Amino acid sequence: MTETVPTRRSPLGKLQRLLRSHGALRSGSGLTTGVIAFALAVLSLLAVIAFHFPAYLTTPELRKSYNVDTLRIILLAAMVLAGALSLLNIAFNRKRWLSCAAFAMVALAAVLGGHTVPVADFADNTPYVGLDWFILDLLGTTLIFVFIEKLFALRPEQPIFRPEWQTDLAYFLLNHLLVGFFLLATNKLVHAGFDWAIDARMQTWIRSLPFVVELLLLVLIADLVQYWIHRAYHQVPLLWRFHAVHHSIEHMDWLAGSRMHMVEVLITRSLVLAPIVVLGFDKAVIDAYIVLVGFQAVLNHSNVSVRLGPLARVLVTPNFHHWHHSQERAALDRNFAAHFTFLDTLFGTAVKTDRAWPQRYGVKDDYVPNGILAQTLFPFRWNGQRPD
Repeated sequence: MTETVPTRRSPLGKLQRLLRSHGALRSGSGLTTGVIAFALAVLSLLAVIAFHFPAYLTTPELRKSYNVDTLRIILLAAMVLAGALSLLNIAFNRKRWLSCAAFAMVALAAVLGGHTVPVADFADNTPYVGLDWFILDLLGTTLIFVFIEKLFALRPEQPIFRPEWQTDLAYFLLNHLLVGFFLLATNKLVHAGFDWAIDARMQTWIRSLPFVVELLLLVLIADLVQYWIHRAYHQVPLLWRFHAVHHSIEHMDWLAGSRMHMVEVLITRSLVLAPIVVLGFDKAVIDAYIVLVGFQAVLNHSNVSVRLGPLARVLVTPNFHHWHHSQERAALDRNFAAHFTFLDTLFGTAVKTDRAWPQRYGVKDDYVPNGILAQTLFPFRWNGQRPD
């Protein structure tokens, strides 16, 4: 049996070409509905596989929170919508190659059991990857932030599939699949390095505070730690090697913040988690902080023109963080805070400009390669010379 190489004229070749491309989706050609159907079909198939192997493909923390019956309804709705859009495009001869691929995946998901896959009892202490976390977060974040970016667009001309979206989607996937590894590694690092500092009386006092006060205190402490870590990434050459990957983003949107080197993720999460564990914040407060920091991180990288008026003097907004990613000299090594802008004002690192928004993003002189593999290896291969 001989193996044929897919060409651009074959359905597989067209799909590969589409996944390597970027730009606006042409209306009226069936491409938009085809892409939606294909994306939903992929997520549906992955969800069915996760239902078959929940011990290894789902996140223990999420299993305790979501309702399986609700997820079955969401899965069924996604499969029906993907199938319906695919059949409509096929019937009207619009992007049939893409719609056929989407329908084939929906059919495979249905053959594998679809939304009716039974979930039996299983061990809760197995090694796992967060496939369920990836599916739910991608679906939810896309629905929320694509809508927000279209409604309050900073740069309306920037398409959803802007240049290098593939790289940032790969980071999004990797960071979610490795959620178990990051949790295990950061917890071990924190307890190994900071258990000696735990004071039971201090923890009791912290937990006696009202919920809102405790949450504000946690956010402030976490932001203080993150401010100095972030500043060190810019000022210590060895750390900049890893942080430069994040700054290689040239198009800001909801997906851009996912671009972070694994070493930076481990260092930052461990050092931010350390005071949270030592001070013994209540679990409900920590959960609220995780939701807050996740939302704010996505929002502040987004392609949205939201400035919040006077509140922008206190809270970090997209405008504040976009300047941090600017290539302009006045903005280099500025605006380090993640939550409270007054920290940069206090420590003298706030951007000072009369202009509302920066023009260009990315690393000055663009010396970071594209692609998740090349960027993962970059800190270990780079000669360390950072242009002025």
